[in-house]
Parts: sequence; structure tokens; C-alpha cells
Amino acid sequence: MRRVVVTGLGMINSLGHDRKSAFDAIVAGETGVDTITLFDPSNQSVKIAAEVKNFDPTTVMDPKDVKKADRFIQLGIKAAREAIEDAGIDESVERERFGVSSASGIGGLTTIEKNAVICNTRGPRRISPFFIPSALANMLGGFVSIEHKLKGPNLSSVTACAAGTHAITEAAKTIMLGGADRMLVVGAEAAICPIGIGGFAAMKALSTYNDDPKHASRPFDAKRNGFVMGEGSGALVLEEYEAAKARGAKIYGELIGFGESGDANHITTPAPEGEGAYRAMRAALQMANIDRVDYINAHGTSTKYNDWYETMAIKKAFGGKENCPPVSSTKGQTAHCLGAAGSIEAVITLMAMEQGVIPPTINYEEPDPDCDLDYVPNEARKAKIDVAMSNSFGFGGTNGVVIFKKV
Repeated sequence: MRRVVVTGLGMINSLGHDRKSAFDAIVAGETGVDTITLFDPSNQSVKIAAEVKNFDPTTVMDPKDVKKADRFIQLGIKAAREAIEDAGIDESVERERFGVSSASGIGGLTTIEKNAVICNTRGPRRISPFFIPSALANMLGGFVSIEHKLKGPNLSSVTACAAGTHAITEAAKTIMLGGADRMLVVGAEAAICPIGIGGFAAMKALSTYNDDPKHASRPFDAKRNGFVMGEGSGALVLEEYEAAKARGAKIYGELIGFGESGDANHITTPAPEGEGAYRAMRAALQMANIDRVDYINAHGTSTKYNDWYETMAIKKAFGGKENCPPVSSTKGQTAHCLGAAGSIEAVITLMAMEQGVIPPTINYEEPDPDCDLDYVPNEARKAKIDVAMSNSFGFGGTNGVVIFKKV
């Protein structure tokens, strides 16, 4: 089996428009959650989210093309460009052996909402000709492949909140099986719009800490009352190890294991005791042929059942609480970026490994007796991280886990 390594990273979220500024803020324990400004939330029961503020799409696209791409695509282009530049990809790299694996949970929801209103109020003939190509989830891969002339496999994962992690594993499989030598992974989401917030609020999935947004996302804390929606993008360049070494690329880490599973239990509630999450973690550990890691970046959504069941699954996967490594959720800082979460958190995990620091779980004030692991509460921790795991679980009972190791 061919080895797969990560040679480039890119990230944009509510805490920064590049990987360094965003990671530094995450480690410092800052949060991007605030009152919604992208639309008027006054008639919504939930009025908070983690928006990417001051983002000018004309910095990544020609002004005349901005209307052709939903915001999730624009954010994805930004992160993908940073990852390509970070990897040092130049014109000498063969493009027919370089593919794309994109991810989004919902795609262009804002564009869908806007055109649905136009259809109902002004008639179908007033729908934008750019509506469909702007909204399709896989169009993110289309845009970035055109920009970087990537002519290898062009794949797309649309598996809710596990999509970003599944995009990494699909890219890795393609390289391992010889379908490409390099894959650009990019996950992006931008669903902070009336129907997006209203839809998740109707499910009672979102936090209602409207008067205290900075403390609304509180993974594993007893006072949590739902997740907060975020937006952003994470991007990684994956390469076959020998190809990366041959061109002298910087290697952030090797993808040594991944696991996927389905709950087959409920459309939104995780399987009892995290049974599906456990099997995904077990599969990743077995593939990596290890039984210990130094750090876990948890899915940690700040919802009761996720936090309970992920805790149970981790303890089972590692053979008891006493064997579990430090665990943190960075969704207190970034909020939950849905289909982009897995790729963003993989970038965070690799940067944590590189810099030897575990980002904190912020807003951890009142321990939940059913969540009894070391969650690195409120302050970052220096640590030697040679092997790290990142978890993602999505509605529909779809689970994804990746494990990275220093090379």
C-alpha cells in the first residue's frame, strides 16, 4: 500500500482568514461566536453563529464571477489556494496525476433559499442562470480544479458533518490505490442563512445562549444546550510519500489510519453508547496498527448525546478511561462548521502536532459526571504529539475517523 502524507494546509474560519491566525486564536482560547450579522435574525429563536467576518470574495475571484459561486465555494477557494501555496506546488507538478476531493454538508444553501424565494414571488423565469452551478455541493471541487488545473479524479463527499473527514479518506484511498499521486482535499460550508439557522433551530439542535454568545458553544460542559453553527473551510494537500520526498516537500504528517462506520440507528441521534463512533475509531486504530495516540481532536459538538456517546466510545476504543489520551473539542472556538468541520479540525490537529500544543476545550465550567475524560479545559497545553486522531460524526449515522503520525 502506498504511503500518504500531508504537505500543505489552508484554513479560514471565524477566527482568522489563514491557518496561522486562526490556529493562534484557537490555542489562545478565543471564540468567533457572536450575534448574526449576515442577515437579520430578529424573528429567529437562535440569533448567534460564528461568521467569517470581513471576507471579501473579490480577493479570491474576479468580481464578475462572484455571483457564479455560493459563499461556501468562495471560502473553499481561499483555503485551497493557501494549501496549494503552502505545499509549494508549482507548474512542474503533473496535473493529470493530481485530483480533488471536496466536501460540504449542504452546499449552497443560501443560494437555494434566495432562488426559491424568487421562484415563489417573481416566477421561475427570474431564477438566476447561475443558481444550479453555484449551489451544487460538488461544484467546490469544480472551481478549485479549474483554478489549479487539477485533472486527476474529482470526488465529492456530502455526508453531513463527517464530510470533511470522509473527503480526506477518499483522497487517501485514491492515492493508495494508484489513482493519483496527489489530491487536494477541501471542505467548506456557509449555511448561516435564515433557512439554515431556522432549520437546525426547529430540530432543537442549536444553543439558545443568545444573550451570551461567547459562552454558547461549550463541549462536554454540563450547561451546554446545543451546538452553534459556524462557517469556513479547511484544505490539505495529500501526496504519495515518495513523490513528496522526491520534490523535497515539507511533510506535516502521515495518514496512518482511517475508519468509517454507519450507526443504522436513528436519523439524527447517535447510536447508544457511541457504538458506531467506537467502530470507526477501532477501525482506524487497527489500520494504523496502534492502540495509543497522544491527542484526540473530538467531534465534541456541545450537544448532550454527542458528548456523552463520544466519551463512551473513546473509553471503549482505548480500553478504559485510564488509557485515554487528552481530548479537546475546538468547536467552542470555531463553532460547528458542519461539512467543513472534519477538514478544518484535521488542519488544527496537524498544526497541534507540529507546534506541540493541544488546543483547549473552552467554556468548560461545570463538569458533566457522564463526561469524565481529560478535556484540556480552558487553557492550551504544551505536549509532545507524535500521533493524533480526529473524529467526525454526522446526521444519518455516518462516522469518520483519521489518525496522523509525525514522519
